[in-house]
Amino acid sequence: MNAKENRVADGNATQRRVQVKRDTAETKISLSLNLDGTGDANAATGIGFFDHMLTLAARHGFFDLDLRAEGDLHVDCHHTVEDVGIVLGKAIAEALGKKEGIARYAHEILPMEDALVLCALDVSGRPCLVFEGTFATPRIGNMDTETIEEFFRAVCLHAGLNLHLRVLTGKNAHHVAEALFKAFGRALSGSTRIDPRVVGVLSTKGVL
Repeated sequence: MNAKENRVADGNATQRRVQVKRDTAETKISLSLNLDGTGDANAATGIGFFDHMLTLAARHGFFDLDLRAEGDLHVDCHHTVEDVGIVLGKAIAEALGKKEGIARYAHEILPMEDALVLCALDVSGRPCLVFEGTFATPRIGNMDTETIEEFFRAVCLHAGLNLHLRVLTGKNAHHVAEALFKAFGRALSGSTRIDPRVVGVLSTKGVL
């Protein structure tokens, strides 16, 4: 895995941009992330529904994402989805650096038609995922719904996030998944935003 961080001055702000690559026997992934973007996303993983979900997360989280992934889809979608989560998690960690000045916490309660989900996020440096929810169907398009939890777990582990996702209501699997990804995008935006009141990091330990 190769990671390159590029923090670019933009007026009084600093754009937190990174590029991460991961090559294994199962997947080949290249990802560019700008946490201070506008929600511009271009995802090509070979899994159409997954591309749709990543695009939604970026759009509603106001981060720019460019992703190319080639995986062993002749086996199933698991390796590709999980490895994209690994790479995205590493990119988030790289982009945040020492996490100085960030708000750290954010939460969303987001509706999508019949679905209602809760997302609470702490950029704590201590990875933990609590996922409570089920899907009415085992697949949406060419994506296994059980891999959605695995994606978020991989992101948490490699970005150092404490993430709680709970499906409060929802019968339509597409709507539930869409609400989860949108809520995560918004919570990621809120928790990683720069708060001018924060000196150093928001922790009595002095480090996140």
